[in-house]
Amino acid sequence: METPRSNDKQKVRSAEVGTDILKALAELSPSTSLSRLAEHVQMPASKVHRYLQALIASGFAEQNAATNHYGLGREALRVGLAALNNMDVLKVGALPLAELRDDLNETCFIAVWGNQGATVVHIEPAVRAVTVVTQLGSVLPLLSSSTGLVFGAYLPKRETVDLREQELQSGSTHALADDQAYKALCEQIRERGLHHVHGLLMPGVDALSAPVFNAVGNVAAVMTIVGPTSLFHADENGPAAQRLLAATRAVSWRMGYQSTIPSDKT
Repeated sequence: METPRSNDKQKVRSAEVGTDILKALAELSPSTSLSRLAEHVQMPASKVHRYLQALIASGFAEQNAATNHYGLGREALRVGLAALNNMDVLKVGALPLAELRDDLNETCFIAVWGNQGATVVHIEPAVRAVTVVTQLGSVLPLLSSSTGLVFGAYLPKRETVDLREQELQSGSTHALADDQAYKALCEQIRERGLHHVHGLLMPGVDALSAPVFNAVGNVAAVMTIVGPTSLFHADENGPAAQRLLAATRAVSWRMGYQSTIPSDKT
């Protein structure tokens, strides 16, 4: 006779198996055969079939009548969308940003794309006498900051074209006024996955930026390290760059991003 405890263990195990099958359906999406699914989860097809029937009954899976293939159902979509809506890049990125600041002892911040451009929304200042003052709410230029240039490389052109024209008209001839030069720089940023500037926005200050992606592969934010040139070396091949990339990739993964870096959107 089974005890209440053994019944609980069996229920937990059943839930774990059901979760494994749901994950496999997501990984093999949009649809897959029973045999391929069984091979993927390394379970007998008869066992997988039993769980699939339960998942179909609850709306978490569905079967295509024409192909007999299985895929995720409406309830799985609803749960997934609820999880995505709860993914706040500031909440997800706060701890990695603080850890990045602690590792490098340089000012680090997160910016999102707002109505006026790249806007600083969270800052972790360096803990030392010589620091770089970056104001919360500051709007950084598209063409004269590493943060803005990274946004420009990954955002659709329609979202940045007006701001680029405004900046080009506001002063003397800019090095990126030429469309081909700007496009080439954006391609270079996408190839490397980050960008650095030396005193471009502020003399004596270096900056290093990298993108954070959301679940559908769009840039959700840009994480940046800034510091005085005398102390901070914004080398794209240096240890600070590697630490920055590790942080942005971790936040992107937490946001649901698992694909390759998005293709040319300029």
